[in-house]
Amino acid sequence: MNKGRILSLCMGLLLPMCTFAQSFDLEHIGDMFGKGKPIKVNGGLNASTVLNSGGGYSRQPFTWFLNGNLNTNLFGQLNLPFSFNLTNAGAGYSYPNMPNRLSLHPTYKGVTAHIGDVSMSFSPYTLNGHQFTGVGIDVMPESEWSVSVMYGRLLRAVDYDSTNRSVLPSYKRMGYGAKLGLMKEKYALGASFIRAEDKVDPMQYLPDTLHIFPKANLAVSLTAMIRPRKGLEITAEYTNSAMKLDKRDNAGVSKASGGNILGSIFMYDQRRTYFFKAIKAGMNYSFYKSTIGIGYERVDPGYQTLGAYYMNNDLENITVNFSQPFLKDKANISASVGYQRDDLNHTKSGATSRMVSSLNANYMPNEKFTANFSYSNFQTYTHIKPQFEYINQTGPYVDMDTLNFKQISQNAGLNLNYSLRANKTKSHNINMNLSVQDAADIQNGVLWKGNGSRFYNSSTAYTLLLIPQQISFTSAFNASYNTIGRSDFLTLGPTLGLNAKLFHKKVTGGFSTSYNTSTNDGQQQGQVLNLRMNAAYLFMKKHNFNMNAVHQTRWTPKGNNSNLTATLGYNYNF
Repeated sequence: MNKGRILSLCMGLLLPMCTFAQSFDLEHIGDMFGKGKPIKVNGGLNASTVLNSGGGYSRQPFTWFLNGNLNTNLFGQLNLPFSFNLTNAGAGYSYPNMPNRLSLHPTYKGVTAHIGDVSMSFSPYTLNGHQFTGVGIDVMPESEWSVSVMYGRLLRAVDYDSTNRSVLPSYKRMGYGAKLGLMKEKYALGASFIRAEDKVDPMQYLPDTLHIFPKANLAVSLTAMIRPRKGLEITAEYTNSAMKLDKRDNAGVSKASGGNILGSIFMYDQRRTYFFKAIKAGMNYSFYKSTIGIGYERVDPGYQTLGAYYMNNDLENITVNFSQPFLKDKANISASVGYQRDDLNHTKSGATSRMVSSLNANYMPNEKFTANFSYSNFQTYTHIKPQFEYINQTGPYVDMDTLNFKQISQNAGLNLNYSLRANKTKSHNINMNLSVQDAADIQNGVLWKGNGSRFYNSSTAYTLLLIPQQISFTSAFNASYNTIGRSDFLTLGPTLGLNAKLFHKKVTGGFSTSYNTSTNDGQQQGQVLNLRMNAAYLFMKKHNFNMNAVHQTRWTPKGNNSNLTATLGYNYNF
């Protein structure tokens, strides 16, 4: 199926809905006039600059940002929103996706168009938030049907630059796709696809040593949801992706790990195409005040879609979660357990499996006291299968566990917040936070302390708020103790802060300072002094001027340095 036929199909789905909405409103177009202002305009503009000096950091000394939005409403029926984002960050370099963006999003009834530098999402396995330059349409009428289509450039062509290896070159990538959904009270159905292809320019030079080849991809997803009874919901998604890793190759052989359904339906040349699949299913059941859920996900090794920036593959996940309130809803506990493994095709030199469990609990007996506790446990098991394990083996059970590793990581955190005293003039508040992270390696059942690490972080803060004066004072002390292998590190220091609202809350200002010192095995490693200041002024309720400055001074055995970063900004809303 070529691009013209697919676009014609998408337009055929859209036109009946658009024609119905348009004909209905044309009959009543006279009612639009004479009801308030025919045109209403609102929006905002934000401009900021960042000045950086000293410290030896690889930052631009002067960076500016300009972004804004404008919305025009016609007769209370048609919205024409426009937004832009401009900056000189990274000036002089060419990127596949530029930080400068211009976009327009007109809206009429249940129809929204996206024009310019925009992004849309159909499915995690097809189109998932990838920015493109082009057009898109979302049609969501009051009925159960919804339709979305897009067409545009996913990546710009970037030439190879041997003087700047940090920016990888790319081919120009064009794509189009659509999503169709039906939502009912008891069930839902959906389908989406994206077709993307790199354009080869004979004038563009990309060395094959970079392993950047022109790709072509078609990913199709089918989704379903059913609610067979009250509180029970079952969901499922199946995706098949056909990928040409190098569309110039005419002699490749496909690895159809996910089946070749796309090859037969969309007439892909199966000799040069790789086929992959992704499956995701879940169930959630709510009864009384409890909720239990089960999830399953499987993504083939090598799964790719050109509609997403990054895709995890070669994995199988099984998760179970549960939540339950108690103590008359003053407390709540939630827990989850998951199992993950890779090497689904048994082709890797090492296989990894992982158990993940987490527990979260919170308790709020009254308005003065709040407690939150969290715990998570990660156990990763790795089995390495080098060739010499089989060559040098003298018996079926010799050295069976020599190259088996298990890594255990545990995280626990406790947060306590208590309001000591509060009245109409003053408020006293104290906060305590403690977190612990522990990691270790186990080989042949032995815990190797030299490969382990443990991190302790704690902070205590006290805040005094003078309510009539709108002034707050904050004092805090932070401490961090870490052990990595056979070395230990200690970092600690205080923080003081002051914030106030002045001149009938039109001016907001603040100042804070912090000092910390660090040691390694009892030896001084350095000190850091931070000075921060911020101020904001609101003028005529629409103009906001703000300033933020940070001065940092470091003393280390290798030398001293200081850095100043200042930000100036202006915001206007109308």
